[in-house]
Amino acid sequence: MSAFTLREASLADIPAICRIYEHAVLHGTATYELVPPDETEMTARFLGLTRQDYPYLVACDAAGEVVAYAYAGPFRARPAYRWSVEDSIYLAPEAQGQGIGTALLGRLLELCQAKGFRQMIAVIGGADNHGSIRLHEKLGFARIGLFEGSGFKFGRWIDTVLMQYPLNGGKSTLPDESVYPGTLS
Repeated sequence: MSAFTLREASLADIPAICRIYEHAVLHGTATYELVPPDETEMTARFLGLTRQDYPYLVACDAAGEVVAYAYAGPFRARPAYRWSVEDSIYLAPEAQGQGIGTALLGRLLELCQAKGFRQMIAVIGGADNHGSIRLHEKLGFARIGLFEGSGFKFGRWIDTVLMQYPLNGGKSTLPDESVYPGTLS
């Protein structure tokens, strides 16, 4: 396993985040975007999440280069979903298979737990995206659904796998509305 470090992402990381995401858009099914967003759009997305205090992390290799990133954001926009977050994790091809995804998702779970969220949802593009599915299973996510043929990319229909991880007791207790971790719209 190579050496890597995790830290909070910053605006200075946007070019590297864009490169990693561009590869995912153009070569994979983890995202259903068809055209990679530019740095302006990625900056707006980053600020939209971090200004609401959602966690956004990067992983750096031994040379300090960003090789992966992960964040949590709203699962859905309606207020009743406010206690649920969706995770997103993207690794540069050379960073795969080194434990970086496990470290990022583990830290993301810790941060979302500390913020009081109750559910983390993984929306995984491609039932054949075995790496992402195994990663989520390894950290305790349960498969909760499959949307067959929900995306069309690379000339084929792609299934979407849903996985879920309960945080802070999940649905077993009521949340404390006075300490809601995000912002209400």
